[in-house]
Amino acid sequence: MRTTVRLNDPLLAEAKKYAVETGQTLTALIEDALRERLARRKRPVKRRRVRLPTFPGGKLRPGVDLDDTSALLDLMDGRDVAD
Repeated sequence: MRTTVRLNDPLLAEAKKYAVETGQTLTALIEDALRERLARRKRPVKRRRVRLPTFPGGKLRPGVDLDDTSALLDLMDGRDVAD
């Protein structure tokens, strides 16, 4: 079947170049891209549920400032933040 598709010039130039590089016709490239896009639409994305570990306590250590990255790194490395 023949149809007319309007593409902007830079996109068409890039598509033609890619078609030549991959050894296919522009028509084949467009058909493949369209098939791929339509296939993605039909497949629901299955996402695995992620369970993050939690630890008892729920409170920050006194003097810990979550906005102070340097102090947090020192604390995690075992250095005293007050130094």
